[in-house]
Amino acid sequence: MSDDPIVHGDDAPPSSWKKGDAPDAMGIGDTKGDSIVGRTVTINRPVGEVFAYFRDFTNLPTFMENVVSIEVLDEARSHWVVKAPAGRTVEWDARITDEAQDRFIAWTSEPGADVANSGRVDFQDAGARGTVVTATILYDPPGGIVGKIVAKMFQREPAIQARRDLRRFKQLMETGEIATSAYTARQLEEETN
Repeated sequence: MSDDPIVHGDDAPPSSWKKGDAPDAMGIGDTKGDSIVGRTVTINRPVGEVFAYFRDFTNLPTFMENVVSIEVLDEARSHWVVKAPAGRTVEWDARITDEAQDRFIAWTSEPGADVANSGRVDFQDAGARGTVVTATILYDPPGGIVGKIVAKMFQREPAIQARRDLRRFKQLMETGEIATSAYTARQLEEETN
């Protein structure tokens, strides 16, 4: 697998590039998806530690709110089950298309995915500040633009989720826990009954 970083005229995430073809330059290989989302967070932990936690895909449901489960099939493939609007779930098999230790992971969904997707997560050493993590995701929303609007209404749209998930990842890596409101829905219900 390649260890070449994304090469472009600026250091902005591919989702914000004004020139050039971000999906082709991302090093994903077989890109899937017409909608692109990019989010970045700085985590005050060493790059090796952040990469290792993320690379163990069984850890991802601990901070990815809509991920129900991830089953690792082999070193390069995993099966994902993710919450969708209206109480549904969607599933797909993902395959790593490129990877460089402590630098990046690129993936694409296998044929037959409920939501065709591909993307790349980059890990950049930021010295004393820790690690800059940039997630860039391409996807085809089920139901096209109407499906995207419905997903936004139910807070299941990838742009919303990527921002929240990276914030939770930062909290987990820096403090060992994810901050929640004073009461969970269950606690509030018990308190009022």
